[in-house]
Amino acid sequence: MVRNLTKKSFALSALVAASLMTSGVMASEKTEPRNEVYKDKFAKQYNSWHETAESKEVVDMLEQVPSLVVLWAGYGFAKDYNAPRGHMYAVTDVRNTLRTGAPKSAEDGPMPMACWSCKGPDVPRVIEEQGEDGYFTGKWYKGGAEIVNTIGCGDCHEKGKSKLRVSRPFAERAMETLGTPFDKASKKDKQSMVCGQCHVEYYFEKTKDKKGFVKFPWDQGTTVEAMESYYDALEFKDWTHKISKTPMLKAQHPGYETWKLGVHGQNNVSCTDCHMPKVKNKEGRKYTDHKVGNPFDRFEETCGTCHEQSKEFMVNRAKESKAKVADLKARVETQLVKAHFEAKAAWDAGATEAEMKPILTDIRHSQWRWDYATASHGVAAHAVDEALRVLGTSVDKAADARVKLAQLLATKGVKQPIAYPDTSTKANAQAAVGMDMKKMNADKADFKKNTLPKWDAEAKKREATY
Repeated sequence: MVRNLTKKSFALSALVAASLMTSGVMASEKTEPRNEVYKDKFAKQYNSWHETAESKEVVDMLEQVPSLVVLWAGYGFAKDYNAPRGHMYAVTDVRNTLRTGAPKSAEDGPMPMACWSCKGPDVPRVIEEQGEDGYFTGKWYKGGAEIVNTIGCGDCHEKGKSKLRVSRPFAERAMETLGTPFDKASKKDKQSMVCGQCHVEYYFEKTKDKKGFVKFPWDQGTTVEAMESYYDALEFKDWTHKISKTPMLKAQHPGYETWKLGVHGQNNVSCTDCHMPKVKNKEGRKYTDHKVGNPFDRFEETCGTCHEQSKEFMVNRAKESKAKVADLKARVETQLVKAHFEAKAAWDAGATEAEMKPILTDIRHSQWRWDYATASHGVAAHAVDEALRVLGTSVDKAADARVKLAQLLATKGVKQPIAYPDTSTKANAQAAVGMDMKKMNADKADFKKNTLPKWDAEAKKREATY
């Protein structure tokens, strides 16, 4: 084949190979993003992974908990937030959510390219091809025709092998921050570190040289207080609250952090032990179940390998823990909703920035801690004690904010209690926040009809050359 190359094309091939070697990535090691390529070689794993598609139901969390609209006022999650589904839906759901808007070009907002970063193995592929600078540059639209294969094989495994890997450079750097580089970690730790590439808290770093890079805020540790201190030192904010004008933090899904603090993490029980156990097929051969989901669905292979109690006992205990977390979570939400509207009343009454700063700090810290504890999916099972502790501090800080607001409002002559708008339903809450949902939904429908087919056609054309 080389004999038929022209001198120009041979030189170009050599240049590309040299470039790959310089970057530490040989062509043979590059990511294969197409999950279906492995459906025969790793049939059992592939088929069980494909079963994550069974979580078809879309659960609108804003309908179930309308107060979320107020807590996230001015941020994308107030537009749309559904309960997470299986890995098979990662790309589909990020395309469909109102949070990503209805952009019409690579320069159009609202979200940056970084919003694709955990959605599938095309992400490491593009980083290998363009470097992190190239990948992170630009808006979310830019990745539409590139990031098309959902979370799968290439995210966690070396090309064509079962060997685990951390496929995101930013995640690898974060793990090193905690003191254990991936290549030096134990097998158990590697199993959880792979999950920890995505099931973590992160933010989009904005510096002179880096705009929109994904970074994990672990420089001071992974506790809620350590990350809060890290963000405060940077004076970082995800957004300014539309009602209270608070500089807010939005927790993502710090499952890895809360798992580390819980009884399972502290006893070297990995993510895969509970969510991807070794199971037997019909022929009695063991393989890793890739249908990531509720451990109780595979009780004998998960909980039953360590716990002597019955499934009924363990399920009931989990329900009790979940109920305790949900109860305290709801209490915090009630306090925070009132605090946001009371802060608005204070601003409207002529409060100064100096008067409001300690109040807004309390609101910021309370909601950050609430979000950290509740956005950590499965926290009631991973670290219920930590969740309750953190939510307890969140209640305290919300109460502190409201006491200070009551005192400030009194000095401004504002009659209390103030009048709170009706936020008892998702529609009422979004109206109270001033959101034009009719236009957002119409724009998104047009985007799905006219833009998504173009992305799919472009991706199909590119992948035909693989």
